[in-house]
Amino acid sequence: MNLNPFEIMKNAKNIQEQLENLQSELKQITVEGASGGGLVKVKLDGNFTLLEILLDPIAVDNRDVPMLQDLIRSAHADAIEKLKEAMKEKLGPLASMAGIGGLPF
Repeated sequence: MNLNPFEIMKNAKNIQEQLENLQSELKQITVEGASGGGLVKVKLDGNFTLLEILLDPIAVDNRDVPMLQDLIRSAHADAIEKLKEAMKEKLGPLASMAGIGGLPF
């Protein structure tokens, strides 16, 4: 089998450019997770950065802070799952290569 090192380098550069474009596209994804029937909502971007926490005033009861903390954690977990699904849809066949490029599937 004859491997042309120049052809390999050319393909590697194309693959790198495609991955950079894909990473840029993934950064544009925004998802919202919810818990407590929508009492708590959390928004994440494609970098798994927490963008926003929305609290229905009914959920804010200073006598039951642990419940609110649980609702926030649950909404965050929901958002993470939705983001992972959105990334898998965007990546298509590349989703099977989980972990490559720092994607936490």
